[in-house]
Amino acid sequence: MREWVRTLAPTAVICLGQAGGREGIHVERIAINIDDARIPDNAGAQPVDTPIVPGGPAAYWSTLPLKEIVAQLESRGIAATVSQTAGTFVCNHVFYALMHDLAQGSAPHRVRSAGFVHVPWLPEQPSAERGQPSLPLATQIAAVEQVILATVARRGQVEAGRAEP
Repeated sequence: MREWVRTLAPTAVICLGQAGGREGIHVERIAINIDDARIPDNAGAQPVDTPIVPGGPAAYWSTLPLKEIVAQLESRGIAATVSQTAGTFVCNHVFYALMHDLAQGSAPHRVRSAGFVHVPWLPEQPSAERGQPSLPLATQIAAVEQVILATVARRGQVEAGRAEP
């Protein structure tokens, strides 16, 4: 991710992750500086109470237009909410690392908005088949498109001086 952000120099970065058991789209408000995994990740690592960046800030706020994103999704009939934290597993790690890089100037200064969005299971995944919440892929794609559009629209308003950053 770091290499892609440096190479592509985007104006916005929206990370996505899957959060089983959640209904709808969850737009994350904050990334915290801790890895605390109740299960191993795909590489087998299972950190406990481990800072992502030793000595780094306790947390970083998303710079995505959270409420606008949720409103846009809900207006299109897609369940969405602002989630207060990305947890303490892989998704939070990615979110925190991104925001830390941006805060430290390790990424291009073109990035104006960045954050993390969780999507639920797909209906065909085994957990969803056992009754866990899910959303069809087409709905998830439409939701991500709306997240992008709301972020770009907000950024355009900020750059034109019509809204607060």
